[in-house]
Amino acid sequence: MSPSTLHRLDRISVALLLLWAGAALGFGVFSAPVFFRELPSRDMAGHIAGLIIGRLDWAAWTAFGLAGISWGARWMAELKEELIGPIRLWSAAWLVAMLMCLASTFVVTPKVRAIRARIGAPIETLAPDHADRVAYNRAHGVSRNLFFLRILLALGLAATVGMMPKKGQSPEA
Repeated sequence: MSPSTLHRLDRISVALLLLWAGAALGFGVFSAPVFFRELPSRDMAGHIAGLIIGRLDWAAWTAFGLAGISWGARWMAELKEELIGPIRLWSAAWLVAMLMCLASTFVVTPKVRAIRARIGAPIETLAPDHADRVAYNRAHGVSRNLFFLRILLALGLAATVGMMPKKGQSPEA
């Protein structure tokens, strides 16, 4: 792959990662708190926020997945040169982000939805020590942590994608 093509792929990767991180950060910092403050019930706010999180999860799959094309062409070149290098480290961070997408989309979000469906009433109507409320709070906390960790990973990957060595360039340069 030519250096100009790699540069273009790097730019696309950075744009996708920053676009997703901006959307996620905008939702998490600006929109979600307003939903919970202004809507008539926390249950309705949680339902709307959950729908948005579902869409952001799928957008994360797209952003992180397409950003992975930046390192695909470089992986084999580094395989011959170093045991651990910048491409492998970037790839490990990318893999963690993809695993977080997997956990969020197919494990945590369905669990939160199942608990909400089982309860059939607003979460705040349950006693604080009720088993379903405790399970919901735990799953919601995991979801929130995965969400913000993915934002940090997206920003970190976007900041470092251009630092990966190009074809014919030594990793130390």
